[in-house]
Amino acid sequence: MPRLTISALLGASMLTLVACSSGTPQLMNLRNTEEGPDEFAVLPTAPLEVPENLASLPEPTPGARNRVDPDPEGDAIAALGGNAGRAGGAGANLMNHATRFGVSSDIRPVLAAEDEEFRRRNDGLILERMFGTNVYFEAYRRQALDRYAELERLRRMGVRTPAAPPPAE
Repeated sequence: MPRLTISALLGASMLTLVACSSGTPQLMNLRNTEEGPDEFAVLPTAPLEVPENLASLPEPTPGARNRVDPDPEGDAIAALGGNAGRAGGAGANLMNHATRFGVSSDIRPVLAAEDEEFRRRNDGLILERMFGTNVYFEAYRRQALDRYAELERLRRMGVRTPAAPPPAE
């Protein structure tokens, strides 16, 4: 009798522990189920400074760049010993060259809308949605690249692949 009681207690304990565990990682779920802020949207900025003369501050302009916002391009130019003020038109030239074949400049919102529609259509079956099953890999399976098959395809075409290991002989 005590052996049966101990077995029942152990079984109940294991079921309790399994029920309390968090199953799938939330990172790969196709929709955000959390109510909190997006921690990746928070950017570290420079410390706030009060100028000597407050009248020298520029007039606030909606949509304009904040004085303490990070400037990665200017910081990189300064770190390499250049003058960020003289680099003005290089970004526009690069953008013109990249969009010379008619690529739309609003590609990010277009891709975001298309991906949202794709995720809505591939949200899983009723039971998968009801139990919160991760359908990330199944939804994007056809868009995944098989790197080994692609390497073989490139080698058959005669494309040099110096970063890949040499082919087995």
